[in-house]
Amino acid sequence: MPQSNWPQTFSCEFFPPNTDEGMRKLFAAREELMRMQPAFFSVTYGAGGSTRERTFEAIQAIQTHSGVDAAPHLTCVASTRSGIREILDHYRAQGIHRIVALRGDLPSGMREFGEFRYANELVEFIRAETGDYFHIEVAAYPEFHPQALSPERDLLNFQRKVEAGANSAITQYFYNPESYFRLVDDCQRLGLDLPIVPGIMPITNYTQLARFSDACGAEIPRWIRRRLEGFGEDRDAIRAFGLDVVTDLCQRLLAGGAPGLHFYTMNQAGTTLAIGERLGLTTD
Repeated sequence: MPQSNWPQTFSCEFFPPNTDEGMRKLFAAREELMRMQPAFFSVTYGAGGSTRERTFEAIQAIQTHSGVDAAPHLTCVASTRSGIREILDHYRAQGIHRIVALRGDLPSGMREFGEFRYANELVEFIRAETGDYFHIEVAAYPEFHPQALSPERDLLNFQRKVEAGANSAITQYFYNPESYFRLVDDCQRLGLDLPIVPGIMPITNYTQLARFSDACGAEIPRWIRRRLEGFGEDRDAIRAFGLDVVTDLCQRLLAGGAPGLHFYTMNQAGTTLAIGERLGLTTD
């Protein structure tokens, strides 16, 4: 069923680079992506907060200079309540009003989760500490979280995040639109009333995409894999094919009632902008 009760919003995600040059490239991509009139730019947060200072730097620049809301990711694994409270206070002082609240991954070599174990506990803590100050985004998994014991348990885990106080959700990327529509139908049967925005991963590098997908459990349909494998090292052919595939996916999602799109840009503007132009989302 379509989520027609929600206005469509479009947003983009960055990761914090390790170098000053990488940060300059991120800011340049941000400027180009302003043509899509995004509702917000999100910035990821490394395992256990390993990119914390770079995340802070990117968030501050976006919030201060772009005129678009910044949405920092906040992960709870390997975190303490006092540490999360400090970060929330930092973001409130900067005028940040949107948080992407995630469980996150354990840093390499660590065995203990810390004072939080699941994302719903983080959402509940943010609400207890700050009331309704933050708009809280959470993750959803159309093809199920790779560590979920069953599809039913995965859906119940999502329900707990919503009931803890999430305002909206962004999905893991996928290439089978039916998996998204099935997730929306399942959530509506549970009475979960919030926008669930599809996460969109442009296709530009097959080797990188295959590695990401194997790690996060996102399925690359066989027909797409075989076509990409057939292109070998022909980057232009991969990009052209990927542009067609992902644009078609976005069109089908929006026509089916998706309340927007969230682009995983990999700190590159070109392909995301090309998709946006085909969808009629960009300004001159």
